[in-house]
Amino acid sequence: MSKIVLVTGGSSGIGKSIAVYLKEKGYTVYGTSRNPSRYPDNPVTLVAMDVKDSNSIDQAVSQIIEKESKIDILINNAGIGITGPVEETPMDEVHGAMDTNFYGPLRVLQSVLPHMRKRQSGRIINITSIAGYMGLPYRGIYSASKGALEIVTEAYRMECAHLNIHFSNVAPGDFATNIAAGRFHAPVVKGSDYAVGYSKTLELIDEHVNDGNDPMEVAYKIHEILQEKKPGIHYKVGSFLQKFSIVLKKILPEKRYENMLKKHYKL
Repeated sequence: MSKIVLVTGGSSGIGKSIAVYLKEKGYTVYGTSRNPSRYPDNPVTLVAMDVKDSNSIDQAVSQIIEKESKIDILINNAGIGITGPVEETPMDEVHGAMDTNFYGPLRVLQSVLPHMRKRQSGRIINITSIAGYMGLPYRGIYSASKGALEIVTEAYRMECAHLNIHFSNVAPGDFATNIAAGRFHAPVVKGSDYAVGYSKTLELIDEHVNDGNDPMEVAYKIHEILQEKKPGIHYKVGSFLQKFSIVLKKILPEKRYENMLKKHYKL
């Protein structure tokens, strides 16, 4: 029987790449979108889901269970970007980012895990970010939300090991997607002490996304992980320098690493 896969945020970007590629590989794939009708040409079946709404999640999961009787694999991909000086970022936007990027995956897990527990079988892959391994300037809230998901996955993994439910993280770097279009940008405040540094960082962020690799690279990695009998905990996908930045944080003195980041962001 075909494995049943649920990919949150499967209507565009990395999520769509994952969903389409796994479908090509023979999986039965369901993606999610808050408004599936906006994507009539999506090659993957989309179900309505808002990861900030538990009722919406339960309805989507029930719809899949009713049709397929199981969900074998959950890929928690739905997320949003957010930039701005931490001090000047409105608190409602901070809450919104955490609600989508951290609480959202937890809500989906609370809805899916009971079905996996009944079958004593399941695979969970949480899509985090290389940005979650470090506090990046003017992306501190995004880094925090993805870092929180990285850490909680470690706990989930140990708690669910005896249930034959395997958890992993996949942390992408910069990829050519439309994330910038949906990202919340705190406004550059004229005269602010952060205005110059923030403006430079925004330019660099957009440049990195525009020059990013094909998101299919993430899809290929996801498929590789699903073939592993004993998957690892943390996987990174991105340029050599992006992945190496995590290694450098482990081996360099803290202040030297901080100065390296400041130089990179021209701060």
